[in-house]
Amino acid sequence: MQIARFIHGTDDPKYGILDGDDYVVLHGDPLFLGYETTGERVPRAEVRLLAPVIPRSKVIAVGRNYAAHAAEKGNAVPDHPLLFFKPNTSVIGPGDEIVIPEIAGTVEPEAELAIVISRVAKNVARADWADVVFGYTVANDVSSRTLQKADGQWARAKGFDTFCPLGPVIETELDLADTWVSSTINGEAAQRGNTRDFIFDVPYLIEYITQAFTLLPGDVIITGTPAGVRPIVPGDSVTVSVAGIGDLTNPVVGAAN
Repeated sequence: MQIARFIHGTDDPKYGILDGDDYVVLHGDPLFLGYETTGERVPRAEVRLLAPVIPRSKVIAVGRNYAAHAAEKGNAVPDHPLLFFKPNTSVIGPGDEIVIPEIAGTVEPEAELAIVISRVAKNVARADWADVVFGYTVANDVSSRTLQKADGQWARAKGFDTFCPLGPVIETELDLADTWVSSTINGEAAQRGNTRDFIFDVPYLIEYITQAFTLLPGDVIITGTPAGVRPIVPGDSVTVSVAGIGDLTNPVVGAAN
């Protein structure tokens, strides 16, 4: 099942379940209100998609979860997940602009599978990981390489406003053992990898993360990026794709003076 958050005409944002060429409108956010429908159907072609979830609390990101990406950056494969946060103010939706400030220097997009959390989760056993997952979406972990190097840590480099596109929809079912994750820049292939190549799989990540942090409904975990990253500049268009979910496209602009 695919769930979207969207604007239709001048209406306030709505949630809907994809059914053929329509979205079946829900009474509210299904994370909190379930799947009761209003009876309204909205043509898919008439909506503007928004980020399918706005994290109430946090985005937790996993670094270097593909060996090939670690290698292309000259890094060793980690022996435990490398975690960092992206603020919820960095989240944007499909079609929204990625804004690159001048101070960011060299910036690269990172194609990632994202996990949307369904309920309060703390100390979740590996065997119970699926009990706390609402679904999956596509993420772009936009990253300033200049500031990663300068700061020695990743908060500013990856936390700018607009540096976490999410979308286009939440898919509630996905084969985590064999899902392709890719990106293109201006239509030219860049990254391509498969979740079977994760160093740390999703059940382990949820167990590991919840040993430290309480996850809240709507929190998002982004799971690492495959090899092939390359810089973007204003005027570019970036598309991140996860098979079975869809394509997330965002234009790139420079910050206004």
